[in-house]
Amino acid sequence: MKSGIKTKPIARSAILNFRSYLNKYTFYKWKAIILFYFRSTLSSMLFQQKKYIQFLLKATNQHGVHSPFVYLLVTKCFYKRSARILWKSFLKIRKTIAKDHRKVKFLEFKRTSNYSKNDPFTISEIGKIEGISNKKAKLLIKIIGYLKPKNILEIGTSIGLGTVAIRLANTNSSIITLEGCPEKIKIAEAVFLQNKLSAMKAVHGDFLETLPSIVKNKQFDFIYFDGIPTKEATLKYFEISLQAIHNDSFFIFNSISVNTQMQAAWSQIKKHPKVSVTVDLFYLGIVFFRKEQAKENFKIRV
Repeated sequence: MKSGIKTKPIARSAILNFRSYLNKYTFYKWKAIILFYFRSTLSSMLFQQKKYIQFLLKATNQHGVHSPFVYLLVTKCFYKRSARILWKSFLKIRKTIAKDHRKVKFLEFKRTSNYSKNDPFTISEIGKIEGISNKKAKLLIKIIGYLKPKNILEIGTSIGLGTVAIRLANTNSSIITLEGCPEKIKIAEAVFLQNKLSAMKAVHGDFLETLPSIVKNKQFDFIYFDGIPTKEATLKYFEISLQAIHNDSFFIFNSISVNTQMQAAWSQIKKHPKVSVTVDLFYLGIVFFRKEQAKENFKIRV
């Protein structure tokens, strides 16, 4: 009994010491995580700000454009006010997604996105992380409304916000959209159905497997690249997609200035012999294949 009485304070002390150690470990662990996240976010923000300042110093408006085709694109498209009805329709759908807090476990989310976590994501979280920004959506709606492509391919559906912008801009178009995550396709298809957006076909699978079969023996007026923002992936999708172009086809690449890899990919795309005209909007990169155009690269402030 005496032995038992003597060991109790020692056991309690050991437990308290262990708890103290555990609390300190947890504190330092979370401190390290928070610092890493803050530094990486700050680094990304500084990179973006630096690149945007460099872009502004080199970019121009319609007065620095001598190509009639690009001049009309700038004045009649980029600098034209958005149609209120279309924009309100897009924002209404975006708000519906933002209010959807249902949790979904994305089994392939890590492979198809820069973000990953073990807990289920809510649909609203995916909308914030992967959904197209209002700035880009407005530009996309303007471009599609001006150029009016009919046969459209999108590489990277996510939960369908970018697809919605494209569809609203041209209701006479037919869209095939590719996505690697089956759970996201289900959400996107529900969004399309709920908002009565027809002529939209979603295809699930790895892009390097689905894209070649989709573009084989077909022509697309417009292809939107919104997959993983890496040089290797972007250039592979670009090369495969070239077999589906005609003279008036155009490509739009999302996030061309988001990182050094995408900037390197964009530089290589501009040099491709089939590319005639490129327009760098910082947020988006547009590629044209018009043989009648002299090879030129433009940076336009929007």
